Amino acid sequence: MGRTYRTEAVVLRSFRLGEADRVLHLYTLDRGRVGAVAKGIRRTKSRFGARLEPLSHVELFLHQGSGELGTITGVDLIDSHHAAREDPYRLGVGLIGLEAMLRLFTEQEANARAFGALTRFLELLDGAEPHETPPQLDPLGLSFQLKLLWLSGYLPHLTSCADCGSTAELAGYSPTAGGAVCSGCSAGAIALSQQGLTGMDSLLRRPLAEAASAGLAERAAREALRVVTSSYEHHGGFRLRTVPA
Repeated sequence: MGRTYRTEAVVLRSFRLGEADRVLHLYTLDRGRVGAVAKGIRRTKSRFGARLEPLSHVELFLHQGSGELGTITGVDLIDSHHAAREDPYRLGVGLIGLEAMLRLFTEQEANARAFGALTRFLELLDGAEPHETPPQLDPLGLSFQLKLLWLSGYLPHLTSCADCGSTAELAGYSPTAGGAVCSGCSAGAIALSQQGLTGMDSLLRRPLAEAASAGLAERAAREALRVVTSSYEHHGGFRLRTVPA
């Protein structure tokens, strides 16, 4: 028989189903990651269509029947994040963040801190200044992904050697060890400069709103990206499709 419930949600991904419907991947405040069908959303007269684009922050009415996918029966728009969606650079950063959320938080289990980080990321993205570097090197996007790793239990250890515990100068990053490693333990590790280490530590310690003021140089941003990517590969067995290889 099922039941209908109300929850806040962010649309992470959308793909076609049949002639007029769409399947949505959502991250909700009350239930974590859920899937739902928006019936008739692709019809011209659909009352839901424009409100259920990726990046949209909405309040939903979901009917949960016996299947895995719920059915959306009502939508109220909280924030469309139109400014981010209409700018190619901001959209690129946003889609990377949404995919990271999608791949790291896969369970139907509420995580209010993760939901709060996601909605804050999207709020800040609307006003973010485009950079000359690619979206995958954006400080806000990197800060958000590092915080998602922390919230999902995969926080990189950066204060001492994750292998031997030494406080000597750190020289690399080892996903297997779970963090930065010293020169004596750096065989097979990803090279990591002091600039990159300091940059990542700054992004982790600062709130998302201060990511742009962390002074992240391009080299440090590229090293942070390699750390994030290697963490995804080691802990989750995936690479983000939104980040070029």
